[in-house]
Amino acid sequence: MQAAPVRATAIPSFTDALRAVESLLMSSGQRTARRNAWTSVLEDRRRAKDRVEAQRVLEQATIHS
Repeated sequence: MQAAPVRATAIPSFTDALRAVESLLMSSGQRTARRNAWTSVLEDRRRAKDRVEAQRVLEQATIHS
């Protein structure tokens, strides 16, 4: 008697699951707008972090001169 063949199916990631739900609930234009908005948020956070770091470096340079 032979064993039944084993099928390997990938378990979707949490992100994949969210995207699937998102695609059911929103039109593609809304999805694009939402992703663009989130990308902008992440970019704003990165720039704010860079500004804080630049300010710290400038203050350190002023103290040591």
